[in-house]
Amino acid sequence: MSFPKNFLWGGAVAANQCEGGYLEDGKGLSVPDMLLGGNVNTPRTFLPKTDPTAFYPSHEAIDFYHHYKEDIALFAEMGFKCFRLSINWGRIYPNGDDPEPNEAGLQFYDNVFDECKKYGIEPLVTLCHYEIPWAIVTKYHGFYNRETIDLFLKYVRTCFERYKDKVKYWLTFNEINIAMMVGGGLGDLYGLGLMQDEDINSEERIPLTKLKHDPQQCFEGLHNEFVASALAVKLGHEINPDFMIGNMICHGTMYPLTPNPKDILFWQEKEHLNNDLCGDVMVRGEYPIWAKNIMKSLGVDPHFIDNEEDKKILKEGKVDFYTFSYYQTSCITTDQNAEMTQGNMSYRAKNPYLKASEWGWQIDPDGLYYTLVLLADRYPHTPLMIVENGIGAIDKVEEDGSIHDTYRIDYFRPHIAAMGRAIDDGVPLIGYTTWGPIDLVSAGTGELRKRYGFIYVDKHDDGSGDFSRSRKDSFFWYKKVIASDGEDLA
Repeated sequence: MSFPKNFLWGGAVAANQCEGGYLEDGKGLSVPDMLLGGNVNTPRTFLPKTDPTAFYPSHEAIDFYHHYKEDIALFAEMGFKCFRLSINWGRIYPNGDDPEPNEAGLQFYDNVFDECKKYGIEPLVTLCHYEIPWAIVTKYHGFYNRETIDLFLKYVRTCFERYKDKVKYWLTFNEINIAMMVGGGLGDLYGLGLMQDEDINSEERIPLTKLKHDPQQCFEGLHNEFVASALAVKLGHEINPDFMIGNMICHGTMYPLTPNPKDILFWQEKEHLNNDLCGDVMVRGEYPIWAKNIMKSLGVDPHFIDNEEDKKILKEGKVDFYTFSYYQTSCITTDQNAEMTQGNMSYRAKNPYLKASEWGWQIDPDGLYYTLVLLADRYPHTPLMIVENGIGAIDKVEEDGSIHDTYRIDYFRPHIAAMGRAIDDGVPLIGYTTWGPIDLVSAGTGELRKRYGFIYVDKHDDGSGDFSRSRKDSFFWYKKVIASDGEDLA
């Protein structure tokens, strides 16, 4: 395998899953601050008020807000070339529409970026990683309201101008396609903020799977996010022509379960809707020819696609590179009696040839190679980057404090080998950031016991723990992988 010498090895986190300090130094509430925890069998619940008796995982998370120097030093010890993180919009504009930004929030990220640069680590910054200010949901109904585009651009301009000499790599929206992948609910809450008023004003806890959403609002809100992203790309290139600004897709790689033509056609429909639509708009700068028919089949009037001014913006604001998350693959079938996965996608069937994690996520390193080649074919001459890949597991701390997470190493080894194979085949892969390099709050279940990191954090779902950090066996393994540029995977 021949990873390029300038390959961006590293790890990825999100502010709402690691920072904590949820109202510290002037930060406002963001949507994830309203989420309670769940587990593999119980969906997370949404409670749009502060209940002092409830446990909100994001409120403290792993307290990166006060441990960032220690954490970045550990990343540097592993040899990171890149650290993907997000700016919490509500830390900069607490209500989303404030006349002036919050200086304390801006200074915090100055400090984080300075610490990264101290060790030669390139920050890769996501501008909106499920962290839409709660006030934008209650006042504007998120991106369904065109006014939110202007609020987002004001926030983006503030970040671009403040950090133009500290950050080169930017992503506009995290997993922008997730609203379509789960049919509302999780996507509405995290990405678009399109919940109906009865949910916004609810006094009861609502399972994420029960949040009400309107498909028309969802797609119009998504369209407005596309416009906001394209305008951000244009603005960024004006402020600093050296900026590299990308998209971020949750790539739910799928296979037809059988050669039954009905499964093939159903797979094609889901592939287009879940993976291709958002990628095409952001990379090619236009909706694909089948977009209107798919929307109509879902009861959506796609009139907004024909806005001529928006078409021009989308074409002028194409991203510079394509980034995506990859965790698992699954199968698509019309057979309602097929065994389904335990993951987040209700219509996806288990693949009988794959093993799965304790949370039902199927492990498929060959699928990563397949995905990379697929994307390189669909978007030729577009640099690719994997910005999330990892496995959640329960770690055991031995009496001497060691953590022998061979299962994590066994997960990463073939995935990195698949990346090397794709690079050797000519795929323009420029970087890889694992999810997450340090334990954090799981977005899907809200758990801390579902651990992803090379670094263990003493923090638990009952609120206990002293936030101390320690190195797992995988820490030393990933350090060796980076030092050898992917050659030593033993």
